[in-house]
Amino acid sequence: MVSEGGPERPAAVTHPDLAALVSVQLLSGDGPIPAALERGEPVDSADLLREERWPAYRAMALDSGVRSSVTIPFRRSGLTVTLSLYSFRPGALEDAPHGPARALGDLAVTCLVRDRSYRAALTELDQLGAALRTRPVVDQACGIVMHVLGCDADAAFGVLRRISQATQRKLSDVASAVVGKRGRGLERELVSLSN
Repeated sequence: MVSEGGPERPAAVTHPDLAALVSVQLLSGDGPIPAALERGEPVDSADLLREERWPAYRAMALDSGVRSSVTIPFRRSGLTVTLSLYSFRPGALEDAPHGPARALGDLAVTCLVRDRSYRAALTELDQLGAALRTRPVVDQACGIVMHVLGCDADAAFGVLRRISQATQRKLSDVASAVVGKRGRGLERELVSLSN
C-alpha cells in the first residue's frame, strides 16, 4: 500500500482474498497496516488464532485461512509504502522484516520516489516550455504598454499582471489580446491600472 499523507491509499494485492484484508484495515483504522503506519516499524502477528488485537481484521484473516502476517513500513521523501506478507502457517514470517522482503520494500519505495520526482520534473519542464513559448508575446505586450503609458518594463509587466489577475485570465492570453489590438482602445484601461 502507498500513502502520501492524503486520504487515498492505493494498494496492490496478489490474491483476491487479500484485498478484503487490506480494505477492512483501512475502513476500520485497526490492523497491522494502520499500526505499522503509526509506529513506523514492522508489525507482526505470529499466530492470528491466538491474537487478541484487531478483531475485524483477525476474523477476516482467519476466515481466509491466514494464520500469520507481518507488515513492514518504508518511508522516504514524504512517501510511505507498506509491504504486508501473509502465511497459512503460524510463525512462518518471523524473519521476513530482515530478509528479501526488506530488500523488495526498499526497492519499491525507492522506485516510487524516483518516479514521483521524474513526473514532477516533467511537469516543471512542460511549464517552463510553455513559459518560453509565450515569452515573446508577453515581451511585445510589455513594449506596447510601455509605449502607451510611457513607463519602464517592470511597470508595464505589473500592469499586464494586474489585468490578468483582475480578469482571471492567463498572462499570455492578456498579452495576446494587447498585441492583437496593438494597444488601440486600451489606453484608458491601461492608464487606470498603472496607478
